[in-house]
Amino acid sequence: MLLLIFQQCMKFLTLPIHVLAYFGLWDRISKRTFPAFMMASSKVYNIRMHKEKETLFKNLRDFADDSGKLHLLEIGVGSGTNFQFYPPKSRITCVDYNPNFRNFLLKSMAQNTHLQFENFVVGSAENISSVPDGSVDVVVSTLVLCSVKNTQAVLKEVLRVLRPGGAYFFIEHVAADRSTWTYFWQQVYNPTWGYLTDGCSVVSSLIYSGSYSSFLQIKLDP
Repeated sequence: MLLLIFQQCMKFLTLPIHVLAYFGLWDRISKRTFPAFMMASSKVYNIRMHKEKETLFKNLRDFADDSGKLHLLEIGVGSGTNFQFYPPKSRITCVDYNPNFRNFLLKSMAQNTHLQFENFVVGSAENISSVPDGSVDVVVSTLVLCSVKNTQAVLKEVLRVLRPGGAYFFIEHVAADRSTWTYFWQQVYNPTWGYLTDGCSVVSSLIYSGSYSSFLQIKLDP
């Protein structure tokens, strides 16, 4: 009961957004404004997570092909804030379902001349059919699975495009322990948060759901 009261209060405070969403207008606005928001917030996030990202991506080169080149696919590439962490001469294919990221992405490409950019595919993470089977050494996604509609479909696509012995690197946030007040407040603002962040859910528990059982080896760090 208390949760419902607070959720309704949150909806009241953000009533214009919910009204626009009800009439099908908010999605168009969000698609145009979200890239600028992500560009700004990602800079702050990269500063806070710099060491963690360096640690996560430090062995990307180990998955390069026999010629020494790394073929990398980034899903939900956004504005390209991960580019600085990729090894020199990596060949990058970018996927994002929001075409309004293109200008921000081009700017990041120009700033990261140590990489070779092959393609920018506009499409959902659940269906990246334009990327051939077994064609990439590494797939990367950061803060993407929290926003997709079908996590299993995304991971199925990841497995499809990876070559044998390839790897999937990801960063995700998950719901807090259900016995905590943090989880309570996550439930309070989650419906509105989804509108503000183009579908992101802060109550996702995908890390613990067995979604990664199809991978031969799994390493999850808290």
